[in-house]
Amino acid sequence: MTPSFTLRPYRAEDEEAAIELWRLTWQQAYPGIDFTARVPWWRERWRNELVANAAIIVAEQADALIGFVTIDGSGYLDQLVVSPDHWGSKLATALVDEAKRLSPDGVTLLVNKDNARAIRFYERNGFVHDGEDVNPTSGRPVLKMAWKG
Repeated sequence: MTPSFTLRPYRAEDEEAAIELWRLTWQQAYPGIDFTARVPWWRERWRNELVANAAIIVAEQADALIGFVTIDGSGYLDQLVVSPDHWGSKLATALVDEAKRLSPDGVTLLVNKDNARAIRFYERNGFVHDGEDVNPTSGRPVLKMAWKG
């Protein structure tokens, strides 16, 4: 049985742990990409785009950051990050539920089309396909997905 976790609002002192969790998680999902090289870019985006414009809820377990979700005022979920050792647990659903609570009229997101595991997860959590696009940073094809409150 997975030990419990707690959800709370992001604090500035969470920055290093959140950025490292982002790096670790994306590296696990896409091992062919060097995410360590992307950390400076990500740190700038984290500070200037996400922290500045989104509500961020973090998940902790035994005083360690194990996940987070970002949701902005328009209901856009930019990041759902869960430590790989918690993939398949209830943590991701709890974080998405928190995003839905913070944006009760609806949540939208983009997910890489080749990330079948994530797409299935969002479908199980009430999201529907809402179009296609291309990620302007990576050039990868993405699916638009939406949940209506």
